[in-house]
Amino acid sequence: MTDISPETPQSQQPSERTDRSSRIAAFFDLDKTVIARSSALAFSRPFFDQGLINRRTVLKSSYAQFLFLLTAADRDQVETLRRQVTDMCRGWEVEQVRAIVEETLHDVVNPLVFAEAAELIAGHRARGHDVVLISASGIEMVGPIGELLGVDHVEATQMEIVDGRYTGELEFYCYGENKATAMAALAAVHGYDLSQCHAYTDSITDLPMLGAVGNPVAVNPDRQLRRHAAEVGWPVLRFDRPVPLRTRIGSASSRMVAALLLGVGVTTGFLALRSLLGRRRRPAGS
Repeated sequence: MTDISPETPQSQQPSERTDRSSRIAAFFDLDKTVIARSSALAFSRPFFDQGLINRRTVLKSSYAQFLFLLTAADRDQVETLRRQVTDMCRGWEVEQVRAIVEETLHDVVNPLVFAEAAELIAGHRARGHDVVLISASGIEMVGPIGELLGVDHVEATQMEIVDGRYTGELEFYCYGENKATAMAALAAVHGYDLSQCHAYTDSITDLPMLGAVGNPVAVNPDRQLRRHAAEVGWPVLRFDRPVPLRTRIGSASSRMVAALLLGVGVTTGFLALRSLLGRRRRPAGS
């Protein structure tokens, strides 16, 4: 079952559909809500291995990930991350990015999925609800993650593409008010009654997303969102079990190992990075 914080009554868990004439959707943010890291930064190592980014970019990405994990990302921090990612992608071949994501998806993302999120998604599907993944990360990454999770629809940031390469500009930034706009558009197409829909996210920057539905839920909320949720009486969920999908129904020991890996993830990430860069510096045959 999904872990629920003490301030969240059982009656505020997802309920059965009350109006069969309308459709209901559950909208999930991705980073720190469904997965334990930034999806955009999680692919830094595969992109480095394939020569898309250099050591300096990897180091900057690692530091950004460190801040993302340990602090509540406000609008300025998110904007900084956005600029870093779009600048990093300028000139990349779109098909190469898609191929790298496809080849490394299970290794990179699979271990990061919160067990509680997967269980909650399954619960919504069992109730006949559509599940929508909505993220500020790029569609080339979010789309395959959505397929991995078995969601119905994906809304994500779309970068401008010219002659098969990213220009570094955005066509649609799926962030803040734009998330609510995308949700309203989906509701119009698929007949969702937003007053009966659910939304899950960790960040105060997604307040428009939460305000667009009748059943908003704060997941692993940052300080500002936690305060707001307490003020308005929104339920709060705590997700802390990132376990690979293939072993999620496995032994308790595997769950403990996954939790341990998350706990030391920041430290080992930097150690692994140092080792990776060291290997890349050594001459062939050494």
